[in-house]
Amino acid sequence: MPNRWPRRIAIALLALPLLAGLYVGTACALMFWPANATPRDATTAITPRVQAWVLSNGVHTDLVFPIRSATVDWRQLFPFAHFKAAPADAEFIAIGWGDREFYLNTPTWGDLTVSRAFGAMLGGNRALLHITYLRRAQLRHNAFHLPLSEAQYAQLADYVRAALPAGLATPIAGAHYGNDDAFYEAEGGYHLFETCNTWTGRGLRQAGVTVSRWTPFDFNVTWHLQPVRP
Repeated sequence: MPNRWPRRIAIALLALPLLAGLYVGTACALMFWPANATPRDATTAITPRVQAWVLSNGVHTDLVFPIRSATVDWRQLFPFAHFKAAPADAEFIAIGWGDREFYLNTPTWGDLTVSRAFGAMLGGNRALLHITYLRRAQLRHNAFHLPLSEAQYAQLADYVRAALPAGLATPIAGAHYGNDDAFYEAEGGYHLFETCNTWTGRGLRQAGVTVSRWTPFDFNVTWHLQPVRP
C-alpha cells in the first residue's frame, strides 16, 4: 500500500493559502454590499444626536461613547473604583470585546507570539470586555465618526450590556494595561469567525448603522465611516 502521507501533507499545504485567500476575499467583497445601506431613519442619519466613534489600532476596533448622556451613565456599570486611576477629565469610554488569552498576555504588539495568535484564531478561550476611559485628545487619530440617533445609541448600549454575564460587570482582578483601563468577564468565545471586529460590526448592524455584512477585520468596520481629521 503506497504511503499517502506526503500527498496529504502537500494537499493541506496548498489548501491553507487558498482558504486564507477565500477568507480575506470574502471579507473584502462584502464591504461593497453593506448592511443598512439605506439608513432606517434618514433624518437622524443626517443630524446625529449622540457623539460616538469607532476607534481602531489597525487591527482591533472599539466602540467609543460619551461617559454620560441623558440616557446612559457608563460609570454606573464600569465604576472608576475598578480602575487604577481613571483620568478625572475623561469624557469618553472605549468598549471592546476579544480573546481572553490574547487580551491579558498581549499588552503591546511586541508581546505577540505566533502561538498566541494561532490560539486565538483556533478558539477555545472565553472572551473579555476591555474598557478604557479616554480624554478627547485621544480621538484625534485612528478614530471614525459614528453617527447615532438616541434610539441607535440605546440599542448599542443594550448590546454591550448583553455581552456581560447576567448583565453584571465583573472585573478581572489585577488585569490592566495602564491606569485608565480594566477587563471584565464577557459572554462568548473568540475564534476565526468570531473576532473582536465581528462583535463590533454585529452591534452596529443591529443598531442600523451602515457597515459590512461581515467584519472579521478592522477595515470592514470602518470602511463606511468618516475618519476624524486631526
